[in-house]
Amino acid sequence: MPASVLLVHGAFADTSVWADVVGALRRSGIEAVAVANPLAGLRSDAAYVASLARATSGSVVLAGHDYGGAVITAADAANVSALVYVAAFAPDTGETCVALLAPRVLRALRPVVVAGRVELRLDSHRELLAADLPGDDADALQRPIRAGALEEPAPAPAWRRAPSWYVIAARDRFLTVDKQRALAARAGARVVELDAAHALPRSRPDDVAMVIASAAG
Repeated sequence: MPASVLLVHGAFADTSVWADVVGALRRSGIEAVAVANPLAGLRSDAAYVASLARATSGSVVLAGHDYGGAVITAADAANVSALVYVAAFAPDTGETCVALLAPRVLRALRPVVVAGRVELRLDSHRELLAADLPGDDADALQRPIRAGALEEPAPAPAWRRAPSWYVIAARDRFLTVDKQRALAARAGARVVELDAAHALPRSRPDDVAMVIASAAG
């Protein structure tokens, strides 16, 4: 039996980014669920995902896009059999997501105080995150993240104890292709590189699903 798959979205996004990937995986006979990432803090988000993994019978593959990669890196569940990074952060101990971002992205982050907490929104959203999506799809991907989540140091990484795969977006303007290649190499990940921008789960769902299916098989 293939492993079940939990799909973790990133910053400025929601579960809808995984819709087509979920469909492709289920057509292949793989049970897949898109997780509503709270975007509240790295350790708390990771604890939530880990609790969902532990509540799933059998082995589980965690797949993360963007900040979701940092979340699966920090998730601690004994039944996680593999990790799949999709244009995603894969921090080592003590690293933050902010430290991995390009200066142009840091300049585009805009803090907003909502209900007494600081959240981040992203200017130049379509250019940085969804350059190869149609206008309506690109505009639908904006959801704020708590500022501290991107600044929270990562714990010991799960990629040191579980095999990993990495899908690189060669035209990414949010997390540069050079940074993705370096993260994948450091994690010892099996690599697939696609000629696409950052929003791979939306723009290349079948390719992304194929990599996840390999990890789950």
